[in-house]
Amino acid sequence: MDSSRSSRWEKEERRPRRSRSSSYDSEEERQRRRRRRDREVADRERGRGGAYADGGKDRHDDRDRKRRRSRSPAPESSPRREDRDTKPRSTRDYSPPRRGSKEKDVRSSREGSASQMTRKAKGPLPSQAASFQANKDPSMAVVAAEEPPEKQKPSLAPTGLLAAASNSVAQSDGTSIALKYHEPAEARKPPGKDEWKLFVFKGADILETIELSKRSCWLIGRELAVVDMAAEHPSISKQHAVIQFRYVEKKNEFGDKLGKVKPYIIDLESANGTLLNKEELPPSRYLELRDKDMIQFGHSTREYVLMLSKG
Repeated sequence: MDSSRSSRWEKEERRPRRSRSSSYDSEEERQRRRRRRDREVADRERGRGGAYADGGKDRHDDRDRKRRRSRSPAPESSPRREDRDTKPRSTRDYSPPRRGSKEKDVRSSREGSASQMTRKAKGPLPSQAASFQANKDPSMAVVAAEEPPEKQKPSLAPTGLLAAASNSVAQSDGTSIALKYHEPAEARKPPGKDEWKLFVFKGADILETIELSKRSCWLIGRELAVVDMAAEHPSISKQHAVIQFRYVEKKNEFGDKLGKVKPYIIDLESANGTLLNKEELPPSRYLELRDKDMIQFGHSTREYVLMLSKG
């Protein structure tokens, strides 16, 4: 009987135990296992001396302890944790976080701006000048609203400054003469087969014959420095009128575009006007000239007759 019990103890001693890593068991657990192993060895020694009945009871107690043993290490107790667990929840002190001076300044500025906004919202909206004044001095934030001044409407009328700057003739004395007319984009010289001539009559006599086909534009007036056709009568303006050849396209009955260079006349808002076939021309407007048309400038008695001779 004693030999069977001793052999059972030896088998349990030889049985391989489950190893645990040093990182898993804590130092306290390893010391506890070492003490338990020493106590078991001491019990076995006592059992071999004749106390096998008590040894069997201790063996069952050791097995119960093994089952109840937890693999996780015992949590370390700290005075802070014990104080927190033992102290009732109702008696705990919760101190609010301390606010810095910067946060206090931000809060006070927000409150001031909010009160300022409420003061502004009671009356009408201030003008832009009042807003700038409020930013500098908050006490003067509430300012009586003023009616906005009436905006000046843009003037879309041509001033003539651009045309004068781009069309000017410099003189020898340093002064410049601004041209009242500049050629349009459709300005063309007449073709060689069309020979346009202007005959200048005074009564029944022909004073001069001007070949208009040499150039695309003829400026008529008393300003000898800039005009192309001089007219010395005092009733004629310095820049009186213009004869302009223009390329014009028209569609025929079949829808085809046909282009042709034709002469036109325009009055440059002269003082005494221009007559075409005894009828006054509207100022600043092109009118087409035809063969055998008669032109008169101002109160001059000279008659300018347009003739077309095809080559």
